[in-house]
Amino acid sequence: MLQRRRYIRIFILVVLMAAVLGGSAIPAGGLTFLVRTFTRPIEFDFSTWTLDAIGAKLTSWGLCLERFLTPQAQSALVLDHLARVQRVNRLNAEMDAIYTNPNITNPDQVSQSVHEEFNTELERLNSTASLAEAVLQTQLMTVIQESGLQFLGQVSPPSLYRVSDVPQSLVISPRTEIRQILDVSLTPSISVDQKEHLESIIFKKLDHSALVVPVGGIGSYPTMVMQSSDLVWLTEVIAHEWVHNFLTLRPLGINYFTSDVLRTINETTATLAGQELGRMILEKYYPDHLPPPPVQTQVQPGPPETVSQPDEFNFQTEMRLTRVETDRLLAEGDVEGAEAYMEARRQVFWENGYPIRKLNQAYFAFYGAYSADPEGGAAGEDPVGPAVQALRAQYDQLADFLNAISWVTSFNDLLKLLER
Repeated sequence: MLQRRRYIRIFILVVLMAAVLGGSAIPAGGLTFLVRTFTRPIEFDFSTWTLDAIGAKLTSWGLCLERFLTPQAQSALVLDHLARVQRVNRLNAEMDAIYTNPNITNPDQVSQSVHEEFNTELERLNSTASLAEAVLQTQLMTVIQESGLQFLGQVSPPSLYRVSDVPQSLVISPRTEIRQILDVSLTPSISVDQKEHLESIIFKKLDHSALVVPVGGIGSYPTMVMQSSDLVWLTEVIAHEWVHNFLTLRPLGINYFTSDVLRTINETTATLAGQELGRMILEKYYPDHLPPPPVQTQVQPGPPETVSQPDEFNFQTEMRLTRVETDRLLAEGDVEGAEAYMEARRQVFWENGYPIRKLNQAYFAFYGAYSADPEGGAAGEDPVGPAVQALRAQYDQLADFLNAISWVTSFNDLLKLLER
């Protein structure tokens, strides 16, 4: 009971700090005002979502049902819940297929049995959602403690996440360079034609590159995570978002929006640590679902032209080449040439099985910050991500790495840590 009171105090502290420090990814300025004249009606309401999530978590804490289950029963409950997520998704897809089939004249009648089964499964899914979340939160906090990431014997902040329809992000970059200058959270239900219309307006009227991108999670508090039946993905994402909460209480996270460099350090750190913590959860509680360890590869030396293998299309390698060439064209002032090149490359990706809807400066501004892949990917030749990867390699323990990098407030700070 005493430990639970401590967690509640920490929970309230982090919620208050999230409100003070988290703020918005939208800095003040004329461009912001102009963009929001188009986005205001479709912006995501974080205040309402956060209040609802806090209420749900406090209720779950009050019941604390997971403590009455053995560790084995807790893991079985999570697996059953994820299997039900998969069934609900399958039934929903079946109903969509019925209503889009032109040969079915009475879809209401044909889909009746599927609809009834869907409602039954959805009700069961909703009844176990909070408990499954509580179990995964507890499992994550256990491996965090075992990895040495604790303060006075407690995980701070406690892991709290809520499955939700996650908002989509409108990312805006100048056309003349790749740099994220705005990030506006939009309602999850925005349609493809609405995305295209919004991006087109910003391009034509404001002369900026824009892209609406999906996200799997958001580091609010509680964190927001997209529903998925993939246990490997889910454990990694809830750990990734917890790392953001951890960093929010430290200089690196506080300065997340200060510059693109610090955003890249934050996201790359959270990605690397999230992958490790997610794997620890699987090793301890779900060993039968543990994937093979990732293959460690390095970018081949030499100019970018020599990296790609002619007989094999590697997404990360090809995306790195695309980013490098785009940066070169933009540095020469050939904005239209860079945009034509990116569109031609988008078609190459499409032909090789990667359906990218739009490849532009905003695409690279967003995805380039997630620079945990040794091959670079959308980050191109940006040295920030590789520096974070190199720093992680210098520490035997994840806790030591996170405690060190959490005090970084510039790229020079990161380089100084590497020199040590």
